[in-house]
This record gives sequence, C-alpha cells and structure tokens, in this order.
Amino acid sequence: MNKFKAFLFDLNGTMIDDMQYHIMAWHRILNDLGFPITEHETKMQCYGKNNELLERIFPGHYNEEDKNRMSLEKETAYQENYRPHLKLIEGLEEFLKESKEAGIKMAIGSAAILYNVDFVLDGLNIRHYLDAVVGAEDVVNSKPDPETFIKCAAKLNVGPADCLVFEDSPKGTEAALRAGMKCIAITTMHTREEFNDANIIRFIDFYTPELLQQINDK
Repeated sequence: MNKFKAFLFDLNGTMIDDMQYHIMAWHRILNDLGFPITEHETKMQCYGKNNELLERIFPGHYNEEDKNRMSLEKETAYQENYRPHLKLIEGLEEFLKESKEAGIKMAIGSAAILYNVDFVLDGLNIRHYLDAVVGAEDVVNSKPDPETFIKCAAKLNVGPADCLVFEDSPKGTEAALRAGMKCIAITTMHTREEFNDANIIRFIDFYTPELLQQINDK
C-alpha cells in the first residue's frame, strides 16, 4: 500500500540537473545589463519567476514587456547551451515508471515557464508519466509561497497531506511545508546544511532503485 497518493516534482535541479546552465545564462544577461553580479550571487537569486528575479535586481526599472523579452532571451540561451546535455537525473525514469505502475499520481510544480517545461517533457519523452503540470503562468505567487503545490494537489484531486514533494531548493521545501506536505530534498544545487525545514523526510543525491519502497516504509 502506498503511503502517498501523489508525487509532486519541481523541475530544474530535481528532475534534470541543469541549474548551473540557468545561472550561467542569467549571469551573462545581468552583467550585460550593467549589474556586476558574481555567479555565486546569481545562484542566490535563481528562484521564483524570471520577471520576479528581474524586479528584485532592477526594482521598477523595466516594464512587463521588457521583462518578458529578457526572460525569453534567457531561456533561449539556456536551452541552446543545455540541449546537448539534456537528461534525467540518475534513476528518475525508472522511479517514474515504478510510481506510475503503483498507481501514484504525479505532477510538476515549477516556477519554470511552460516553454521550458515543454522543452524537458518533450525532449525526454516523459510527459506520459505526468497527470498535471503547474508552471509560472499558472500561479500568482511563486515559491516559497505554497500556491504552486496547492494547485498541483487540486489538479490531482488529492489532499495536501497525501502529497510528497521532490525539491532541490530551500525555497521549494519551504513552499511544501507551507502547503502542508512532506518533502524529499535532492542535493543537486544545495547542501543538506542549507535546508532547515521540518517536513523533509529524506535527502537524496539521485533516485535509487529502492527509493519507492523506502518511502512507503518510512
């Protein structure tokens, strides 16, 4: 018997190990715009929607049309650089297959725009594993606000307590906590010491063959 009825996955850094490519793309664009930011500082800003990131760094400077244009420029650069390396994190496809066969509903809850979500789902042919997708265009408030994961649960018709979230960032695990959901933290971008949420039931570096059983035994 499955302990959870649904698995909710963040995308970048959780299903694919691509965050360094996002950081590189933003680092170049922000410096080109005249903001002298280091790659480490850029990493700290890589959360939420693209337009929110631009507003944090350049408050009131750009209108929505400008921010949308720069967002698309950034994602185009990211996809061009990452496409040759596009692959799922080790063990994930087997985990998705086993979870689907076990009757567990699955969704993506990401701050990525759907342009990027489609790039991954269709590029890796994994859309058939998923029952719902919630992206940047679907929410008003980004993580750490719980809206993304609450909307995932609603689309799956599953209660928050029956959802297990897979996340790679402290902002994401906080969003899961605020949504009333347990979480597995994946250490692709952050160390264990950078997470402090009480809802994290396990840390993983990748998806192991025994993970589904371990989740149900927890």
